Amino acid sequence: MIQDVRLQIREFAAPAAQKLGIGKISDFADVILLSFVFFTTVHNSFSPAVSGVLFPVSVWECRKESEEQLVRLTTPHLLGKDIRVASLVHAILIIFLAGRCLNLPSLDRNRAFGWHEDVGFVTAIATGYFIWDTLESIIHFSDIGFVLHGISCLLIYGLSFTPFVPYYAVRFLFWELSTVFLNIHWFLDKTGKTGSALQLVNGIALITTFFCVRCIWGAMMSYDFFVTLNSVHDQVLTPYLVIYGAGNVLLQGLNWFWFTKMIGALAKRFQGKPNGHKVVNGKTKI
Repeated sequence: MIQDVRLQIREFAAPAAQKLGIGKISDFADVILLSFVFFTTVHNSFSPAVSGVLFPVSVWECRKESEEQLVRLTTPHLLGKDIRVASLVHAILIIFLAGRCLNLPSLDRNRAFGWHEDVGFVTAIATGYFIWDTLESIIHFSDIGFVLHGISCLLIYGLSFTPFVPYYAVRFLFWELSTVFLNIHWFLDKTGKTGSALQLVNGIALITTFFCVRCIWGAMMSYDFFVTLNSVHDQVLTPYLVIYGAGNVLLQGLNWFWFTKMIGALAKRFQGKPNGHKVVNGKTKI
């Protein structure tokens, strides 16, 4: 019965996929839908249930900047917790899956149009997540950067089912390695560990991984990507050139922007006052 449902989903998606020119996406339409439902469930049900047991509401506190007293987190903060859990689950899962696709010969032989079913599965998981991520960023708007990031990733990973540059799609997913430490950093903030030795160690890991996988590795892959894009530009539709070219520049720009913000935020957490005490600001965001 499950197989029949999956087949029906694929058949339902096929006409639209062919019309849009991304024919292979219909073969993974069920995986994309399942991924979207999975991360929505993690956000709406799994995270609230598990964190309610592991971390009682009284633990989720933050320091009110205008007063020297602790106050319980409001609904937006608790909502942020559940978003972080979904993000953390995705980061761990997608890094593992993407790692299995790094050495696929079919992708390496043709970096522009090569294809493999394994990379299709990984991309489908990522696409389902970015559908959820984009909607979440819009519905609970907090920063235009998050919205632009979600839309860019959704377009790039959705259109890779053409197929188009799945070789790079897999490699750019390793940016999520830094997301693991970013979310841990946030949880330490919200559970009273701001400025602790544990947060310092995690902060060093965060800065290191973010700079290595997003700024350095990302720049190397971007250069290689544009070389590949230039070699096949006459075989690719103009909208693809615009979306992938502009999207890559935008995401790289956001990486450097967020990196500078992280440096500043971490410096505030571990900057000493004149009396030698730590400056604790649990509400500072990265």
